[in-house]
Amino acid sequence: MSSRICSMALLLVLGLCACSDRDSVVVYKQGKYQGKADTQPWANAPFNGDQAAWVNALRVRNQKQDESRRTGG
Repeated sequence: MSSRICSMALLLVLGLCACSDRDSVVVYKQGKYQGKADTQPWANAPFNGDQAAWVNALRVRNQKQDESRRTGG
């Protein structure tokens, strides 16, 4: 009987622990950016720093998304 009470108490404690929720608080340091540093969009792999190629690729992509150009109207 006592082992049954112990196991029920253990299940109760484990059940209460499983339902608990810890607060997650971010500590900010004044004047310090703690995230990843941003880079220019054309500094990545396909363009390797060529801003003109990036602008051209963006222009071509935008033209392909234009409904009037796609439908011929």
